[in-house]
Amino acid sequence: MDPLTPAPAAGADRLPRHVAIVMDGNGRWARKRLRPRSFGHHAGQKAVRGAIELCLRRGITALTLFAFSSENWQRPQDEVSALMELFLKALDREVDELHGYGVRIRFVGDLTAFAPALAQRMRSAMERTAANTRLHLNIAVNYGGRWDIAQAAARLARAVRDGEIAAEAVDERSLAPHLCLADEPAVDLFIRTGGEQRVSNFLLWQIAYAEIHFSTVLWPDFDAAAFDQALADYAGRERRFGKTSAQVAGSA
Repeated sequence: MDPLTPAPAAGADRLPRHVAIVMDGNGRWARKRLRPRSFGHHAGQKAVRGAIELCLRRGITALTLFAFSSENWQRPQDEVSALMELFLKALDREVDELHGYGVRIRFVGDLTAFAPALAQRMRSAMERTAANTRLHLNIAVNYGGRWDIAQAAARLARAVRDGEIAAEAVDERSLAPHLCLADEPAVDLFIRTGGEQRVSNFLLWQIAYAEIHFSTVLWPDFDAAAFDQALADYAGRERRFGKTSAQVAGSA
């Protein structure tokens, strides 16, 4: 029997379809314990697994995690190396089981910057799980929201150059298909852990109408209770998308 049989939370009719998380606080979690930052990153892996399992249980269909930003290359080389090693080990250890649960794994970002061995494991994980539909797990690596919009604009510019679309026809609808996660629903709930209150260049286009939940919990401690609190916060929001409350109530 699948140990992750869906068990929706209270208010399941108001669950988000797509949750995005900035997993912040690994370093501070380790520092509080007088341990190196890499210790915090290892601990954060357990929280990643917990978040995936909760999404499976709650029936959330898409989860996007900010694992490594394009700005993270500026961190100390030993920390970057430790993170790359962690990615490799996690891929080797987790892909089979996630595949068994029906999770589709996709890495979004500029993958050309990674070592060939790591890039190959990423591609293999994506190919193996491509047909899965229970949960779309998107892992943003070497990703930045501005980069995403710029690369989409470059693709659209080439389409204009090649006569596939007129310059006068360029608008939001024509740009959107060229963005990362174009086949996913827009982000409904954006979570940032660790107490900081900024979006840090993550999914700038995709979170345009997302509800934002800032948690003071450091990422390694972000457990099912903390995630459910974020979901309850989301369920209590009124999502108007530019309309008035009366208009929203009238369309319910």
